[in-house]
Amino acid sequence: MAIDPICKMEVDSKTAKWKSTYDGKEYFFCAPGCKKVFDKNPERYA
Repeated sequence: MAIDPICKMEVDSKTAKWKSTYDGKEYFFCAPGCKKVFDKNPERYA
């Protein structure tokens, strides 16, 4: 399981619909809104 860096929910990295890569690391999100917030300012949450 991965932790959504925005809302801190657990996300199954194997089935997550929303993910981003930043600085060579993958981040997984519970919803598109969390991904959107991360993508605007990834260095804040990485």
